Amino acid sequence: MEIASFTIERVQQGLRAREFSAAELAREALRFAEAENPKTNAFLHLCPARALAAAARVDEKIARGEDPGPLAGVPVAIKDVIVTKGVRTTCGSRLLEHYVPPYDATAVTRLEEAGGLVLGKTNCDEFAMGSSNENSAFGPVRNPIAPDRVPGGSSGGSAAVVAQGTAVVSLGSDTGGSIRQPASFCGVVGVTPTYGRVSRYGLTAFASSLDHIGPFGRTVHDAAVLLGAIAGRDPLDATSAEAPVPDYTAALDGQVKGLKLGLPVEYLKNLTSETGDLIARGVEVLKKQGCEVREISLPATDYAIACYYIIATAEASSNLARYDGVRYTRRAVGADTLSEMYRATRGEGFGAECKRRIMLGTYVLSAGYYDAYYLKAQKVRALIARDFSRAFEQVHVLVAPVSPFPAFKLGEKIDDPMEMYLSDIFTITGSLAGIPCLSVPCGKTAEGLPVGMQILTRHFDEPTMFRLADAFEKAGGAAGL
Repeated sequence: MEIASFTIERVQQGLRAREFSAAELAREALRFAEAENPKTNAFLHLCPARALAAAARVDEKIARGEDPGPLAGVPVAIKDVIVTKGVRTTCGSRLLEHYVPPYDATAVTRLEEAGGLVLGKTNCDEFAMGSSNENSAFGPVRNPIAPDRVPGGSSGGSAAVVAQGTAVVSLGSDTGGSIRQPASFCGVVGVTPTYGRVSRYGLTAFASSLDHIGPFGRTVHDAAVLLGAIAGRDPLDATSAEAPVPDYTAALDGQVKGLKLGLPVEYLKNLTSETGDLIARGVEVLKKQGCEVREISLPATDYAIACYYIIATAEASSNLARYDGVRYTRRAVGADTLSEMYRATRGEGFGAECKRRIMLGTYVLSAGYYDAYYLKAQKVRALIARDFSRAFEQVHVLVAPVSPFPAFKLGEKIDDPMEMYLSDIFTITGSLAGIPCLSVPCGKTAEGLPVGMQILTRHFDEPTMFRLADAFEKAGGAAGL
């Protein structure tokens, strides 16, 4: 089986034609993942017993003539900040190195109900804090396209397994661009759905008002199928939306003629030449499909980085306070008092980036600074959301770059936090507004490094986003034509 090139549709065809069983596919996928993983360090651990048990259920349904589900037999990888019952969930941190959750995240439950096979858990920046996947306590992930470069973060492992072919699709999490940026760097499709579209129950919290679970796929179709399987209201998550979930694959009809596309001038003014050229070529592909293009201004964009890193670090400071060594985390030894145990446990367990963000967040929430920083950042967030609302009164979709540059070399930015934070400058705004966003490959640089094009739409209008991305993909957009 050429499993590295499989899509969801190819898996379904193979099962229907009896080319292979789900169990045979699962065994081959596990073998291939184990053999290839040392090249990237993308999987932290595999769960063969779980994958084979799910495969057996799929084969039984097929034998009985029942519908095995839209993800039947599809090997799926899960970012290690999404909890899995009986399977270690480390969040890329020494604090949770041996933590085994007693329950499944809703997204995991739903994808298995749809027939998906969970192969294992993917490496990520510690507690999803990072833009390069170099902050994991278990070593960095290498980009399968260029092993001397980062895959992006924090969902670098989930993007890498899809690009490498060791999983057909995967789940990641996105707080400020952590799905779209790795998708761009690894040359795959990554989707950040509308906030509330997918339940956050079982997603380890970083910044609760910004966190999303979303899919990676090799094609727009695959990402649409996976999102359709996991989306929808969940009574276990009060922030999940009541909005009905449409059939996203039905939107992939190629009908994009007449769509009005907005190009945010603030996003395009500081691009490197190659990235800018590839985005411009991508826009030309869309024009040839009959789309209308106009410039749009999002004036609050210049304040997005500062706004995001106040809100995100404040919420992280609150959320990470639970990791104290008392309950399910590792505990430092040799401390004589409770306060010493807290300090020692957190000092040993948290990495440098987590400590930096906890300190920043604690500062902006402290007495005397809350109004000056956190409250003001929330007001700026409202302005950013208003910019998007006004833009969508004029256009159907916004088209923009994902990152100012392609994948950078391992170690290149790790000692410069400000430079690292700026790599998310084009993705943070969509996250602050809570709108759906997607990264689709739009070509490669002269060095062969992938570049993604970002598509953003109004709240819960994922069908339009998928329709445009699919039309772009089928028109050869990934080749940068």
